[in-house]
Amino acid sequence: MSKTIPIWTCVLNRSIRNYLNKMLDSTAPADRKSTISDQDDDSNSLEWDSSLHLPLWVSETEKANIEGRLEEWTKQLDASGADIASLALCLKKPLRPLWISQKTVIWLNEVPDHDSWDFTPIILLSASSSNGIIQHRSISEFSWNYIAGAGDDEESWARGLSPNLFWGHAYDLISAGPDLCNQKVADMVEKDRVYRSQRGQNAPQVTVKASKSSVHLSQGEVPQSLDIPNIEIDKKSYDEDCGISWLGSANLAVGRSQLASKISNVDCILNCDQESIFLYLPDSEAHLHLPMVTSKLDRFSLLSNLPSAVNFAKLKLSKGKTLLVCCDNGEDISVCVCLAILTSLFNEEGTFDDGKSFKETRITKWDLRRRLVYLCKFVTNARPSRGNLKQVFGFLNGGSIGTSV
Repeated sequence: MSKTIPIWTCVLNRSIRNYLNKMLDSTAPADRKSTISDQDDDSNSLEWDSSLHLPLWVSETEKANIEGRLEEWTKQLDASGADIASLALCLKKPLRPLWISQKTVIWLNEVPDHDSWDFTPIILLSASSSNGIIQHRSISEFSWNYIAGAGDDEESWARGLSPNLFWGHAYDLISAGPDLCNQKVADMVEKDRVYRSQRGQNAPQVTVKASKSSVHLSQGEVPQSLDIPNIEIDKKSYDEDCGISWLGSANLAVGRSQLASKISNVDCILNCDQESIFLYLPDSEAHLHLPMVTSKLDRFSLLSNLPSAVNFAKLKLSKGKTLLVCCDNGEDISVCVCLAILTSLFNEEGTFDDGKSFKETRITKWDLRRRLVYLCKFVTNARPSRGNLKQVFGFLNGGSIGTSV
């Protein structure tokens, strides 16, 4: 989090700046074009901040090494097919990361209105515990304790809270304050688990490890509950029923297995969930269940099932059938399976060609990344894990797991 997200915000800002400058060039008078082209490459004719913002604990040497690769990464993003135009239209100010840790003190009445900021903040929260081994780093001006981030694996700190569940109850959680937050989360998670269990959905019991230390607040430091003004949350963006994403005109969709039985405009279903689902399909051969687990549980689960998955998809798509690929959350395994199908059976334009273009080329990491970018344009909640992507890349290159994608 300390470097990855700042790098991405900087690369996105540079790509957006380049796009906006191109648009400006195409509409500006000739003399104005000349003025813009005479400026230094690192200048910002549109006052769009594209500099690298890193936390204090990143050394100047490491910062210089990162800055030396920014142009390369920006060119790769521009060439990947990412929809920079749409991002440039909706983003009014450049992105900038801000860091908040457990020791950060924020006086609510002194926070300026966000409209007055000249950037769009990306708030980075440290999920690390202040206990354990930490690295002490210092320079002439600053001295601090650096704690390695624990945010990579939400299983270790989220207490079973999913993104959808969080955004559906964000106001209640924030209002509860730090003293009641954990109990509030536990109640929400259990209520959601019972709800899904009663409907025959996958609802495993969530086990939370007891905290080794408790937080003691001095008097007046943080109130038990926060008096926060009403927050408008776009719940439609996180609606539980919005779990199906169609890949343009490819007759291919990705979604959650719990919603598969409710979809009426699908001819065939490939279920990658561990749990079977009850379906009403006129054709008994229109459904294939291939139980798969994430790479953390089995490094070869996808790799061993992808041949059957792609063959099933080929058989159905060649007949003009629509196909839904689903898994438990519709974000990881089903996305990776769909990526393998898309790469194996469709050409660069997203048209089904029965694998002709795939047979004529050797898929590189760059090719797979571009296909993933294309897929993510439609599946906006996609979160494929690196381990599963490695298995997809291995399958596309002969069945062995290679290096990281």
